[in-house]
Amino acid sequence: MNTVHITTAHTDVLIIGGGAAGLTLALNLADHRRVTLVRPAGDDRSGASRWAQGGIAAVLAPTDNVNSHVKDTLIAGDGLCDAAAVRFTVENGPAAIEWLLACGVAFTPDTTPDAPYPYHLTREGGHSARRIIHADDATGRAVIEALGQRVARHAHIHTLTSLTITALADDNNGACRGAYGVDDAGRIQRIIAGHTVLATGGASGLYEHTTTPAPASGEGMMMAATLGARLANLEFQQFHPTCLYDPEGPAFLISEAVRGEGGHLLNDAGERFMPALDARAELAPRDVVARAIDVEIQRGTRGHVWLDIRHLGAATIRQHFPTIVAHCATRGMDITRQPIPVLPAAHYSCGGVATDLTGATGVAGLYAVGETACTGLHGANRMASNSLLECLVFARSCAQRILNTPAASPPSRSAPPPLHSDASVDLAELARLRHAMRAAMSRDVSIVRSQAGLNRAATALDAIHAALLALNPELDHPESRRLWHALRLAQLTVKAAQQRQESRGLHFSTDWPEPSANSAPSSLSLADLPACQATLDNPTYRPG
Repeated sequence: MNTVHITTAHTDVLIIGGGAAGLTLALNLADHRRVTLVRPAGDDRSGASRWAQGGIAAVLAPTDNVNSHVKDTLIAGDGLCDAAAVRFTVENGPAAIEWLLACGVAFTPDTTPDAPYPYHLTREGGHSARRIIHADDATGRAVIEALGQRVARHAHIHTLTSLTITALADDNNGACRGAYGVDDAGRIQRIIAGHTVLATGGASGLYEHTTTPAPASGEGMMMAATLGARLANLEFQQFHPTCLYDPEGPAFLISEAVRGEGGHLLNDAGERFMPALDARAELAPRDVVARAIDVEIQRGTRGHVWLDIRHLGAATIRQHFPTIVAHCATRGMDITRQPIPVLPAAHYSCGGVATDLTGATGVAGLYAVGETACTGLHGANRMASNSLLECLVFARSCAQRILNTPAASPPSRSAPPPLHSDASVDLAELARLRHAMRAAMSRDVSIVRSQAGLNRAATALDAIHAALLALNPELDHPESRRLWHALRLAQLTVKAAQQRQESRGLHFSTDWPEPSANSAPSSLSLADLPACQATLDNPTYRPG
């Protein structure tokens, strides 16, 4: 190998990820701290926030109340929510919305004469009231664009769009002191930071079918675990019930709000099936609806079910869902005249890096916000539109924690570089291994699980991991390292599912179809990984 040259930069706060959580955190810090924001360029790489359609849940109407939103969230979480985290989030929701309005987010107004609130509020699955504020059916895009413009104008926010973070750096005391990355030209960079915040998204990329074009695969979660952070509730991967079924096209979410405004789910015979299963019908929590759709798909022959909104009328459909109407039209579908073919797809990770109410992890100097964090809000199943709410509330709380924390002293040690600028690898083989990982997870660690299937997935992932190490033993290529992080998270996800001997929320087991009376949130660490990871036994190699 050639001598490795590393460029070093310094900042007060390093934020890795530029979705709603990362942008919110940056804006709430930048008047008082120097911020470096690592945010990949391009809509398809900008994280899940941009693709959120439905909206943000908050107690805004005078007819709504905090206790109702808390109760709905606890019910959806199926007994595993942290009640304090739920109340904290809900109570801070209205202030977060007011902050977004001050930032210029153009929410859809309610122009009816007797409107209880200036902006239109819709209802989604699990909610007992209309409390979802939205920007038509493209809320995520409206939020990201408004906040992104403010970030671009702020003098104290330095945005890096061509850097991929591959490892966190620590010091002799085990505190996080920044990160390593590689830019588009293959140059290695280290950013030294007093505070490092992961806003890297979830792990839907571990699965074949997802609701976003370029989903994360939990890389940030595993980087945190490598430094000693604990991971919680990995087994609770949410599958959105209604992703557009189109084997020839990219992923596209059909918003929960479509059912919130009266959409009906139909089986192969054109019959509604949800009313017979749940009193809430199509507005039951996502885990209930996704499992019901999965059953119908297994019974049918098309590989999907139908979501029908024709009865709402063409004018209403075009008014409420202009983005969905336009996108489906590009796929040759007129949803004012025909039902939409849909199937469940990996959508949201309810688990992640365990944090407190300020985003702090168990590692000094390291924080996590947004989908990469497990705050306790979602429990065993996230309720619709609580995700962007969590991003906003916890990013603002994390900012206050950082502002109230004294600046760290310079690091006492630099970790060895995790990459080599001249590394090469067979990218086609890496792609094949990633596809094999996703296939194994989709087959056996999906909506319905069994111990036999989980054991089969564990064996498959071990073999894929061994193949990766044979292909690139030092994991010194950035794509090898990204896949390594994803594989390790997949292995921990299987481990968490194997340990949960019950059915609860998003984890449904055919071996244990009923919930357990002694259920508790799960917690895993690096020590829970399989023993086959040869790189960890090499004393000259320090994983990132």
